[in-house]
Amino acid sequence: FAKSCTATGCHNSGGQVPDLTAANAFDALFAEDMIDVDKPEDSELYLWLTGQLKPAMPLGAASNPSNINQLTLAWIKQGAKNN
Repeated sequence: FAKSCTATGCHNSGGQVPDLTAANAFDALFAEDMIDVDKPEDSELYLWLTGQLKPAMPLGAASNPSNINQLTLAWIKQGAKNN
């Protein structure tokens, strides 16, 4: 998130919702209902990162690396713990 989402100035404190700064990302993702641990593939976060929701995130990326998408999906499947 730091490299692709907050460094661009989009999802930092005072920027676009959700605030994905290190201190706030976990709570913000759940506050915005972007994580569905019961149906990980339907999680809004995963859908944005895989380009299933438009515009694909992060903005300006030609394509998102599949390893990031797989790690995100694995994290959600494991219960999206704040660790």
